[in-house]
Amino acid sequence: MKFCLDATFVQPDKGKDINNAIILLHGYGGDGKDISMLSLNWKRHLPNTIFICPNGHERCPINPSGFQWFDLTNDDPKYILEESIKAEKKLNTFIDEIKNEFKLENKKICLSGFSQGCMMSINLGLISNQEYSCIVGFSGKIINQNDLKSRKKVSTNTLLIHGEADQVVSPNFMLEAKDFFIRNNIEIKTHLIKNCDHHIPMEASSIALEYILKKI
Repeated sequence: MKFCLDATFVQPDKGKDINNAIILLHGYGGDGKDISMLSLNWKRHLPNTIFICPNGHERCPINPSGFQWFDLTNDDPKYILEESIKAEKKLNTFIDEIKNEFKLENKKICLSGFSQGCMMSINLGLISNQEYSCIVGFSGKIINQNDLKSRKKVSTNTLLIHGEADQVVSPNFMLEAKDFFIRNNIEIKTHLIKNCDHHIPMEASSIALEYILKKI
């Protein structure tokens, strides 16, 4: 089947059924192949899981070899919200295609992402009609709390991980997101990684895997 987004797929080993999926969303200027590297650490612990890593629907003007979920060359919050909602619609179509192709329900799918991909995962996981197994976000934030609160439909369990020394997306955004989740009665766990800037270290990958194994 052809999907509405190009994607990198990491399949289970030959002979293994697909019972679950982890959808990994890359950051600004990245691509599906970049974020698929997370599967190297996770795959052997999740033998019946397919890892699906789509490319953003737009080329990134800052890095033309990479992609974006929404434009960051214009920092107007209204513009960013509008563009992120366009990406949501594209991703929801893609996820519906994935669910149909692999015969999976939301509860068998983990949404995960880095930076801009984390922001998209949070929105997708809370505005859906059905809860996902979990959301796992690295180095992200909530794009617009008022908008998300008004559109929230479900309370998907969430883990957020952030680097203490992140100068691209401040770790304060993780604390703000945690407060939002608590106020809206959503199960939330957070981890702040010491001496970590804007990337996913092995410690964060391992914490995320441990969480996913309990949820998926």
